[in-house]
Amino acid sequence: MNHDSYPDSYIRAILKSVKTVALVGASHKPERPSWIVLKYLKDRGYEVYPINPGLAGQEILGRKVYGRLADVPAPIDMVEIFRNSKAAGPITDEALALEPPPKVIWMQLSVRNDAAAEKAEHAGLTVVMNRCPKIEYSRLSGEISWQGVNSRILSAKKPVLAGKGFQKLTINRPGTG
Repeated sequence: MNHDSYPDSYIRAILKSVKTVALVGASHKPERPSWIVLKYLKDRGYEVYPINPGLAGQEILGRKVYGRLADVPAPIDMVEIFRNSKAAGPITDEALALEPPPKVIWMQLSVRNDAAAEKAEHAGLTVVMNRCPKIEYSRLSGEISWQGVNSRILSAKKPVLAGKGFQKLTINRPGTG
């Protein structure tokens, strides 16, 4: 796999197939990117398990925090690595030791570990590096464009929403592949 670029169909297939996500490096601080991604994925219907040894036993967004992947009481579809590139190797090893192993290893923006990716792919896992599932979901669902970002059209006018409240778009819309 060429990890320098991913086809939209590859990313979309991952985001549509996974249901449970273990977010390694979860923070309890709302200003941290890992907290924001955890909230976003949770709000989109994913079962998210925060992993942080320093916060084990506590809760983040109503979800129990686990100290390590092996402590999660359910099979994990995707391990999202919110740690540095060097730490991605041991985390991938920990994920590969799970029974059953996850389907996906996803390394957050600026996280790239080619040796870990090769090991995971050799074991049959799908790998994404240097990408954010929140950004990818937003981009593929149209939320980024809907909010005026990356649409080449910026407006001070508030968008007209269908129904009440905040509109959440989804990658599961008809015709999105």
